[in-house]
Amino acid sequence: VEVQCQEAQLVVIVHRDLFGNGRLVSAAELSLGPAACKHSRMDPSQKTVTFSAGLHECGSTVQVTPDSLIYRTLLSYEPSPGSNPAIVRSSPALIPIECHYPRRDNVTSGSIRPTWSPFNSVLASEEKLLFSLRLMNEDWSSERDFSAFRLGDVLNIQAEVGAHSHVPLRLFVDSCVATLGPGAGSEPHYAIID
Repeated sequence: VEVQCQEAQLVVIVHRDLFGNGRLVSAAELSLGPAACKHSRMDPSQKTVTFSAGLHECGSTVQVTPDSLIYRTLLSYEPSPGSNPAIVRSSPALIPIECHYPRRDNVTSGSIRPTWSPFNSVLASEEKLLFSLRLMNEDWSSERDFSAFRLGDVLNIQAEVGAHSHVPLRLFVDSCVATLGPGAGSEPHYAIID
């Protein structure tokens, strides 16, 4: 089973030789999530069945941790009874599917592309989100040309996460400091958001 966690959906590709025993499962015996969503595509030449579903579709659940958004669902295999109900060829199976998305990263006044390590789980994938933190002018119409301030000046800071076609996200800034040079640890530093 291969999982691709995209911005707004997850794609699950199931090889029909699900158990590696040479017996191909039927696409009708597979479903995704508690809502039992059916496959969206079948490739007879590759012997694969593909499910495409939005992150909040098919009954998937979301867990919010301090560092991640974790979307969970299950791939279900329910074998159909053969012509002789006394003979059971295989048992049902539930395969957990997870997609992990980071909630936070460090940003500077320039736009950045954060990188992060994948979270190890049964099946997990990752997607990168674009974060930016910009100093805006007094009427918020454009970015401020210079970044020098004096104590007591008003700062108009715009924090964004570029979600593209991802489900809507909220961005929380836990802390922000002003320093004379790059790096939050340089001295002196002043807490802007604490």
